[in-house]
Amino acid sequence: MGGTVTAVSSNGEYSFSKPNRESITLLAGLGVEGDVHAGVTVKHRFRIAQDPTQPNLRQVHLIQEELFEEVAGNGFRVAAGELGENITTRGIDLLGLPTGALLRIGDDAVVEVTGLRNPCAQIDTFQKGLLKEVVGRGEDGRVVYRAGVMGVVKVGGVVRPGDAIAVELPDSPHRALERV
Repeated sequence: MGGTVTAVSSNGEYSFSKPNRESITLLAGLGVEGDVHAGVTVKHRFRIAQDPTQPNLRQVHLIQEELFEEVAGNGFRVAAGELGENITTRGIDLLGLPTGALLRIGDDAVVEVTGLRNPCAQIDTFQKGLLKEVVGRGEDGRVVYRAGVMGVVKVGGVVRPGDAIAVELPDSPHRALERV
């Protein structure tokens, strides 16, 4: 099971969208070098206000490019980096991965998947109505998050568009992703 990196993005300042880059460098235990969300403890403004000592389980945000095509069918135009992700992927069902799955990206980098992105109302500021496209309800009535996954950097390395992504599943039993 594997896929490809289609874009990489980072921003040293708080903003909703992140500009695309030629490459990003992942730093073990920290996240994306130079990105505002890099660090051992939480960097998301809302989470800092709750408890700034929480471990940062959101060092890297990955989103599946296929989502952009799905929402385009409902009139939304979204490009890589615009939803704040660091790594845009193709060919991997990120949302179907279990907690603890390892993503081996490029030559060296390894990201451990920690959970689902919990999208916020800023998505509707970006494009009105888009939040309902990325957060919905399943047939059983439970909330379904579709705005990508979060992870922590286990092994650092440079990541570029075109890099291969190999998925390594953890030992069973697998735990479904929850929002982090």
